[in-house]
Amino acid sequence: MDLEKALKECYIALNLFLNNRFADALNLLSPWKRQSMYHAMGYSSILVMQAGMTFEQKDIDAAMTSLSESLQLCQRFRKKSGIVETLASLWYKQPTDNLTEEEMHAELCYAEVLLQKAVLTFLDESFISFMKGGMGIRKSYLMYKFFFSTLSFFNKGTGQGNLTEAEALLEPYVENFPNVSSALLILIAQERFLACIAAQEEWRQIHHMCYWELMWAYSFEQNWREAYRYADLLSKNSKWSQAIFVFQKAAILSMLPEEEVTELRENVVELFRQVDGLRLRFAGKSIPTEKFAAKKAERYSSSHPVKLVVPALEMMYVWNGFSVVGKRPDLIQNILTTLVKAEKQLEDDPKPSEYHVDNQCVVQLLKGLCLKELGHLVQAELCFNHIISSENNIKHDHYLVPFTMYELGLLHKERGDIKTAITVLENVK
Repeated sequence: MDLEKALKECYIALNLFLNNRFADALNLLSPWKRQSMYHAMGYSSILVMQAGMTFEQKDIDAAMTSLSESLQLCQRFRKKSGIVETLASLWYKQPTDNLTEEEMHAELCYAEVLLQKAVLTFLDESFISFMKGGMGIRKSYLMYKFFFSTLSFFNKGTGQGNLTEAEALLEPYVENFPNVSSALLILIAQERFLACIAAQEEWRQIHHMCYWELMWAYSFEQNWREAYRYADLLSKNSKWSQAIFVFQKAAILSMLPEEEVTELRENVVELFRQVDGLRLRFAGKSIPTEKFAAKKAERYSSSHPVKLVVPALEMMYVWNGFSVVGKRPDLIQNILTTLVKAEKQLEDDPKPSEYHVDNQCVVQLLKGLCLKELGHLVQAELCFNHIISSENNIKHDHYLVPFTMYELGLLHKERGDIKTAITVLENVK
């Protein structure tokens, strides 16, 4: 199969994939995956996405085998270099004018497949795989850097992004493939996520992506019952990060009245106690967000657990949700009302625990963020300064002071006081 025909057939496979006909796309690519580099790359890419969504070892092994075969095939089409040329390439950039069109495509396919294989290697939890993955990404990066410099030589552009053009390029794909999961995930909100779930059943992991977005969409509205619904689905069906999903579920339940939690037949304390045992490790390293969740859940491990204060709102900050919800003053105002109530409850607590100052500072950080988004910069600064002045009394949530200083620096920048902003940010430790 020649290059032109291969590209046309792979475009048909792409159309099938974007219309959620995943099996049909694989069936179209499979017969030529050992002869055509684009068929091989397309076939492998679909398997990699499937492995990344299922985390099943058999899917990871199938994808890794396919990627290895694709690399071998691409290597056959790449320009053959002699010993002198190979050594020279270590010091000098090699010209591209002596490459045929097929060899240029082979270089591009090789770099893409190499990058996917490197990323997939990280799913193996050994240190050796971690190192191999890093070296693979480095090699792929250098190849893409070379492609970019070659393209820039012809384009002589400024390198600035053009959002309008990007949206215009994406628009026909949204029109032609109205049910494509990834486009819906990026562009549209709650009702579209539900449409995305209904659009296909073949890859249920795409449903999990929608569940995650729906959970946050309802959390922004403080519709905790609906947010719980999708957190519960994630905790029961997705393997991406059980520690985060269970913590998120427990955090959302903590925002509901106790009678509703009882009605749902859930035990918040037991959920929090499960978090630490569900953590994943890659090359012996913990995922930062899972480590944070496990640290927050520690206070439930004792025989006398101490409740977290507004944990779902705190996680909203951790996942950068305030930058999203900040565009809706009505939602920010509702969140601020919830925080003021939590602040009052802490003030009236007759038996403050060892976490009392930590809890107060969490509320002040989130309250300060809300006030900043509403334009009340003086009040927001008072909240941030309260946390910084409490640094010596914070016993557990040591992230609060540096993150608060970062937010305070951004506040000064928003005021136009760049000098003070830089000073504050330089003092973050």
